[in-house]
Amino acid sequence: MSAASCLLSEDQFLCSICLEVFTDPVSTPCGHNFCKTCITKHWDSNVLCVCPLCNKMFHTRPELHVNTFISEMASEFRQSAQNEASSRSEEPAAKPGEVLCDVCTGTKLKAIKSCLKCEASYCETHLEPHLTATRLRSHQLIHPVDNLEDRMCKKHKKPLELFCKTDQTCVCSLCPVLDHKNHEFVPLEEEYEAKKVKLEKTEAEIQQNIQQTQLKIQEMEQSAKLSREAADRKEADGDQVFTTLKQHVERIQADFKETVKEKQRSTKKQTEDFIKELQQELSEQRERAAEGKKLSHSEDHLHLLQSFSSISSAPPTKDWTEVRVHQSSHEGSLEKAVAQLEETISKEVKKLLKVELKRIQQFAVDVTLDPDTAHPELILSDDGKQVHDSDVRQNLPDNPQRFDVWPYVLGKQSFSSGRFYFEVQVTGKTQWTLGVTRETSERKGSIRLSPEEGYWTVGLMSEDPFYACDDYDDDDDDDDVPLSLKSRPEKMGVFVNYEEGLVSFYDVDAAALIFSFTGCSFTHKLLPFFSPWLNDGGKNSAPLIISAVSHSD
Repeated sequence: MSAASCLLSEDQFLCSICLEVFTDPVSTPCGHNFCKTCITKHWDSNVLCVCPLCNKMFHTRPELHVNTFISEMASEFRQSAQNEASSRSEEPAAKPGEVLCDVCTGTKLKAIKSCLKCEASYCETHLEPHLTATRLRSHQLIHPVDNLEDRMCKKHKKPLELFCKTDQTCVCSLCPVLDHKNHEFVPLEEEYEAKKVKLEKTEAEIQQNIQQTQLKIQEMEQSAKLSREAADRKEADGDQVFTTLKQHVERIQADFKETVKEKQRSTKKQTEDFIKELQQELSEQRERAAEGKKLSHSEDHLHLLQSFSSISSAPPTKDWTEVRVHQSSHEGSLEKAVAQLEETISKEVKKLLKVELKRIQQFAVDVTLDPDTAHPELILSDDGKQVHDSDVRQNLPDNPQRFDVWPYVLGKQSFSSGRFYFEVQVTGKTQWTLGVTRETSERKGSIRLSPEEGYWTVGLMSEDPFYACDDYDDDDDDDDVPLSLKSRPEKMGVFVNYEEGLVSFYDVDAAALIFSFTGCSFTHKLLPFFSPWLNDGGKNSAPLIISAVSHSD
């Protein structure tokens, strides 16, 4: 570079419009220099001719001539800069996804800053004027971004520097005066800090939601795993049960077949013995017949007379007149085998039910009676475990939870998920009803105990058989389903699987399933339901007793 050019700084040779070294530099009457093409396009796009640097207005468009001195100096400076750039080690090209320098020609380098004033991005080399030139230092530089035009006001062509809180949008410095009058504005930095705080709070909430969602997924995965394991165990138990039943059926079938075959063998042997004996007699009779015939042709008088008595007198023979071969009697054999199979299956089913009941008893919960729901005639024990009817109406507050017509009472504990089980002693009672009900079910007036009304119950009435209250058949006014039981239970078990919509009732001592409501749709909390029914002059004075669960053997 020449000595003259060394005394000049680089920004003296840059056009303030294109920020490149002058090309065909011209001077305006106010003394400022621009590329001829740059200033021409600038004036062509504006109604008034104004100097871009000092804003001096020219009423008539100046005639422009190339400043040869500055042109020569700029050409020399450009050549020197090119030589200096080529002598330096070449910077690596921008990678995919990185913002490119808008000034680089040929291979585009990575931009390190973007200028909101110039609406351009610069690599390290082309950013230098913004760091050294006095008139460029005031430009706002930001981290390199694409689409800088999106950061400019499309209407006023100025940077978006303010935030309109009224319209919740970014605006330039002219927008408050022209388009957003009487609106509330704050600097972008201030709104940025406020939004950043909210964003951090939102992010924390999102992270908390993510953690809760992840925990819920883990919970569901664990639930699914436990469900699969339970299903596998149940399938294995079922395989064992049916394998045992199959073995019993095969053994009883084999015994039945052997019994039939044994009777048939006995009959066959008896027949064969009779036939053998008859064939022996037949052979002897044929021999006598042959001797008689031979003797009848003899002319020896003496021989005939001497032999006649031995031939004519028949030897003693068996009387076969009443002898019969009786067919094998298999009457009752099949019935006996079926009865034996039925007894065996009954024993196996009872063993299975005992195992099932033992499993269900693992879900036992502690239930106590709620005095606020008890009908005024009911007497509850101090521990809330017993209830009986007194035939005398007590003076109690008529709160919304209390039954007022029938002798009903609920448990305090409510359940809205999972499985639960409780047992109730019914010994000595002639009438009672047990089950569960919705927390929102009706308490006042004459209540129909039915699933439609939110009650799932079974019970015993003195003049009727056991029954289950089921009204899913709307055509039948009598909702009670009679239950056939061999004996009256002494202790009842009530089991609920909320998610499966199942309510089952067990005779605990007999380990027998009495009845199940299936396919129920539970959407509310469930409460245990009890009714000792009326005292009936002392005939039904025994209490219902909520007993502690002792697991069946």
